[in-house]
Amino acid sequence: MIKRKNILKIAIDSPAAAGAGTVAKAISKHYNLFYLDTGKIYRFIAFLRIKFPEKFNQKFLKSKIKSLKIKDLSNKVLLSDKIGTEASIIAKNKNIRKIVHLFQLNCAYNPPKKYLGSCLDGRDITYKIMPDADIKFYITANVKTRAIRRYRELKALKKNIKYKDVLKSIKNRDKSDFNRKISPLKKTKDSLLINTTNLNKRACFLKIKKIIDKKIK
Repeated sequence: MIKRKNILKIAIDSPAAAGAGTVAKAISKHYNLFYLDTGKIYRFIAFLRIKFPEKFNQKFLKSKIKSLKIKDLSNKVLLSDKIGTEASIIAKNKNIRKIVHLFQLNCAYNPPKKYLGSCLDGRDITYKIMPDADIKFYITANVKTRAIRRYRELKALKKNIKYKDVLKSIKNRDKSDFNRKISPLKKTKDSLLINTTNLNKRACFLKIKKIIDKKIK
């Protein structure tokens, strides 16, 4: 695999709905970094598995991942609770993770030349995908705050959903993400902890920006 030299690499791990995606997008835009929400890849695969159950196999999946475009991950249908639950199950599959792993590595180490580096967020980025990242963050928030954020996000998309169901889903996702045997969610010793429970989007961005600015000077 080709690796670009002298690029800024930022790795972010976080539980569901902690705000990592929002701040990662803002950081990526500010520093001109290629951004990848790795969790969306598994949601995309979950979507494929639900929509094409009769076709879904490794050959079909490899073909879809090979032709995957970042814009494909912005489809709002991927935010549904059903797909999120399915994605959590799929993420435990060793063979699927191998297929996704190569795609993630290429995004991390060989971003398009118009970008000055890469920023990836997910569950195993800091120790599995980008262990040599220049800066690592572990972004979290308490479970009720995360559930409220996801609930509001879904309601804004006109989804007919109840808060208690979203809270239950978030708790189930946490249990699955933290306890799975393959690439579980965990905070590495060299990851900086950012708790967003009492931070709005702007405050979170400024806090992380200050850390990055100090690091790259």
